[in-house]
Amino acid sequence: MDETAATEDKGLAADGTIRREGSVERVRTEFAPVVGAARVRVAEAFGPARLHSAYLYGSVPRGTAIPGVSDLDLLVALREGPTARDRAAADGAAAALDSAFPVIDGVGVLLFSVETLLGEADRHDAGFLLACLCTPLLGEDLAVRLPRYRPTSLLARETNGDLALALPRWRDRAAGATSGEARLRLSRGIARHLVRTAFTLVMPHWGGWTSDLGRSAELFARHYPHHPERAAQVRAAAAVARTPSREPGVLTALIDDLGPWLAAEYTAAHGTKAPRPGG
Repeated sequence: MDETAATEDKGLAADGTIRREGSVERVRTEFAPVVGAARVRVAEAFGPARLHSAYLYGSVPRGTAIPGVSDLDLLVALREGPTARDRAAADGAAAALDSAFPVIDGVGVLLFSVETLLGEADRHDAGFLLACLCTPLLGEDLAVRLPRYRPTSLLARETNGDLALALPRWRDRAAGATSGEARLRLSRGIARHLVRTAFTLVMPHWGGWTSDLGRSAELFARHYPHHPERAAQVRAAAAVARTPSREPGVLTALIDDLGPWLAAEYTAAHGTKAPRPGG
């Protein structure tokens, strides 16, 4: 066995389950003010009657965010299912934070009900996101009511086994992205999704977890040596995720070349994500 592979950190606890990544202690000094403001904005936007808890995830709580480049990702757990008013409140809070803090480039807010986050249907999708990839910001931490997760094929299927369904939506959005700014944001989101899918494709074989996109691309390349052209595309996608592009051709390559191949490979390896209620 390769010595590096044998000793590398696979993001696991001593019992072989995936460690929770990120913490408020890892937030870099530059991002502390926006995290503090997010805590206040979320509490004000939803209030105690609607808000159960809120969380950070992504590069900010991992301590890897880049000032002026990285975005701020929030997950909000509501006592009941999200309404149109809740979504408007989330959009308003996100816009206010984004305009007030140049240290971040965009704010994303995911809304879930407590029932969804703890439910069986989303146990290995939204539940995994909260339990392993989210850092508590406000309220009771729902992670204590969720299981410990392992890097299995089930986890791969339920987190990223819906790529084939995403591709038509991405094509529609790309067709409507007529400005360079729109293509910039779209290329970043799609590239991230594809790199994470490439990583979770090989995750069970590697036996660990990482959210680092560069490392994800290299792990895919390590486990797909017979497809060097695809490894090069995944590495290129990781680069686009860090430095998005305004060029239409970049979106075309991601959506119409790498995406369909990856979706087919994923389905063959892990199957497709189980349908969600009402989905």
